[in-house]
Amino acid sequence: MLIEKENEPGTALAPRAQVRPEILAPAGTEEMMRAAVENGADAVYFGLQQFNARLRANNFAADDLPRIMAWLHERGVKGYVTLNTLVFSEEVETAAEALLACSNAGVDAVLVQDIGIAELANRLVPDLPIHASTQMTVTSAESVHGIEALGIQLERVVAARELSRRELKRMGADTDAEIEVFVHGAICVAYSGQCLTSEALGGRSANRGECAQACRLPYDLIVDGAQKDLGDLRYLLSPKDLSAFEDIGDLTNIGIVSLKIEGRLKSPQYVAATVKAYRKAVDEAFAGTAPKLDEESRRMLEMTFSRGLTGGYIHETNHQAVVEGRFPKKRGLYLGTVKHVQRNGVVARIEGPLKLGDGVVFDGGKVDEDEEGGRLFEMFRTGTSIKSFDPLKDDVPSIEAVLRFGGGKINFRKVNEGDRIWKTSDPTMDAELAASYAEGRIHHHRPVRAHVAGAIGKPLELTLTDEFGRTATVQDTHPAEAALKRPLTREVLAEQVGRMGNTPFILEHLDATLHGDVMVPLSRLNELRRRAVEELIAKRRTPPARRAHTTALVEMRSATFEQTEAPTTPRLSVLCRSLEQVRASVAHGGIHTIYTDFEDIRLHKEARELIPRDGPRFAPATLRIVKPGEAGFVRVLLQSQPDALLVRNLSSWHILRAEDPGIEVIADYSMNIANDLTARLLHRHGFHVLTPSYDLNITQLLEMMKRAPASWFEVTLHQYMPMFHMEHCVFCRFLSDGTDFTNCGRPCESHGIALRDRVGQEHPVKADAGCRNTVFNAIPQSASEYLDQMLAAGVRQFRADFLTDDAAQVNAVIDAYSSVLAGRRSGHDLWRSLRATSKLGVTRGSLDHE
Repeated sequence: MLIEKENEPGTALAPRAQVRPEILAPAGTEEMMRAAVENGADAVYFGLQQFNARLRANNFAADDLPRIMAWLHERGVKGYVTLNTLVFSEEVETAAEALLACSNAGVDAVLVQDIGIAELANRLVPDLPIHASTQMTVTSAESVHGIEALGIQLERVVAARELSRRELKRMGADTDAEIEVFVHGAICVAYSGQCLTSEALGGRSANRGECAQACRLPYDLIVDGAQKDLGDLRYLLSPKDLSAFEDIGDLTNIGIVSLKIEGRLKSPQYVAATVKAYRKAVDEAFAGTAPKLDEESRRMLEMTFSRGLTGGYIHETNHQAVVEGRFPKKRGLYLGTVKHVQRNGVVARIEGPLKLGDGVVFDGGKVDEDEEGGRLFEMFRTGTSIKSFDPLKDDVPSIEAVLRFGGGKINFRKVNEGDRIWKTSDPTMDAELAASYAEGRIHHHRPVRAHVAGAIGKPLELTLTDEFGRTATVQDTHPAEAALKRPLTREVLAEQVGRMGNTPFILEHLDATLHGDVMVPLSRLNELRRRAVEELIAKRRTPPARRAHTTALVEMRSATFEQTEAPTTPRLSVLCRSLEQVRASVAHGGIHTIYTDFEDIRLHKEARELIPRDGPRFAPATLRIVKPGEAGFVRVLLQSQPDALLVRNLSSWHILRAEDPGIEVIADYSMNIANDLTARLLHRHGFHVLTPSYDLNITQLLEMMKRAPASWFEVTLHQYMPMFHMEHCVFCRFLSDGTDFTNCGRPCESHGIALRDRVGQEHPVKADAGCRNTVFNAIPQSASEYLDQMLAAGVRQFRADFLTDDAAQVNAVIDAYSSVLAGRRSGHDLWRSLRATSKLGVTRGSLDHE
């Protein structure tokens, strides 16, 4: 069932004031940072050795922060540090040290995922701006208001990649927070902060910076139990790369303050190319010209890294456009196709620019295998050797050419007619990009304004003002004299002051206030300029004075809290995804709470009718994502007369605070409760039952419960781990020709699908009421072996989640866990039984991971 969204296209929304957005570039290394700065980035983001979502990048040491920030500020560039992972309880002290280091070094903002760490930052270093990372899953104004209602002060939010321009506009109109948007680079197929795939399959959590990129692997599509032939479409979860170049004008008009480029794991040349392109787009937009991606810029972007470019979700949802499905890795620039294969070369139809020395690869549709490729050694057209071909320069759309490579580099028996050809390397372009940030000189300069004041008999005074309003004023060492022949003019002053050479500055404008015909030697003017530049640089390099409340963490952890009455005996709740499961759970008896999670939200009312008023508590689950205009999904749940609600995001919580402030709210795993600070924060605001994050292993879970009462927590004992949670609809993309729910024919209502991985596991895919998909792990996980430890720690509330289970399976699961909780059976015995009787076995899941 679909709920009509509020404010559909055409509804007037108040626009934000137009500002020139910053270009925000990735910096996984210092060379990448230099590439960004020298090509015109306004800000860079980078990580430290811990707590950042790209641990595979080289990253930076905290001790280097003062030097790095001083250099960035000298160059007029802001630096943001990514502390954008979940933090476990035993790591909170280390996170506090990182926050202090960032504040002291003058870091312009930290990006934070963990709401407990965000609150800590506000209290510990109150002058350090906080940006909500995209990992915080900010999808609407209600998300922002929910964060603010917790008392967290944010300067900026990084919006989820899945929002369209219309949704971003509405979000901006309904909140005062600055909004940052990704405009280029890789797209995560799952909502950031809501992907548990790497954790489920190998204990490498994306919420901890260790994403294993399972979305880039091949999958078979299983439809109603049979494999669907999709030809060469095997990468069903691998999106193309985002490129919003031509949307910059629109994004600027709706008040987006920061345009973010993804890519801390990519090359310095990629950073140089993307920053150069988007610098051009922003400057064009503010010159009154709609940015248009020219062919040369497109080639540069595709060559430095591209899986194919898409507008992503910025142009409204189009499931046919975001995921092509043919390849998961960099392809580069498309050149053409193989016409014939020779013994030592190929005859090809070439449609793109190619020259000797370029690297090419032959794509036969098996990109997960080793592909043939190499550097072009010779090229012949109609029997004549040529060094290059460019459709733009040669004014010919394509040619047929013979391509030859270094001896033995390519096995031409593995190349076939019809194979696509891609250019993967262009040494000339790489050299040009590398030259744009070569060390030894400053390539990109920031504007300064100058004012000169002087009078005969008084020292000349020069004031420089930078783009941030900082000023440096210096006086000449001697008084000005009366000119006999050539008095100083504004033009002469502009020429001399403007000779800033290899400094960070370029003179934008000069004013002069001169009384009388003043004369000062040019050598003294030059010295005046040098001193003013040095003073301005020194001011730019000096970090701001900031407060630090060093006792904040101790105070937060020692604060008293409302005690929650713990049940005297363990109790079991269940989450049902079908009415059959609800009936079976009610009939079984002994269940404390029945949570319901249906694709058709009308079924919640039917579930209510199945559950006696004196029976288990009835608690429908909200959607994991609430986008602008989707508050109706939450309101419908209230119509089912629930006893409580299982809340999966702060958007839903904020809506509930307005609609029914008295309703009991239970925080689900998707709220990412990974430490005691987050648990205390949510409990203080009415979440009296908390589901711990699935990123925690048993040691981390028990550590959190040493610092926050175990009676607060309800631990999931049995479930099929929800791995990918996506805007991308597999049903729509591969079972229809539609673009979204309005024209796809709703195949999700008539078919069951699964994704079969390389080891043969078939992972079920389910759609929710918002047409978003979740891929669940094929193998159930059980925490039964850890029950004794959890009971000893004081946990008394437990949960079992069902997926496609029938009534008999529901009864078996409830029987099994109830017997352990009642002490009639050991958890280890249950584990062995599940391993033996389950069709696919069972896994210990995330609690067993290191």
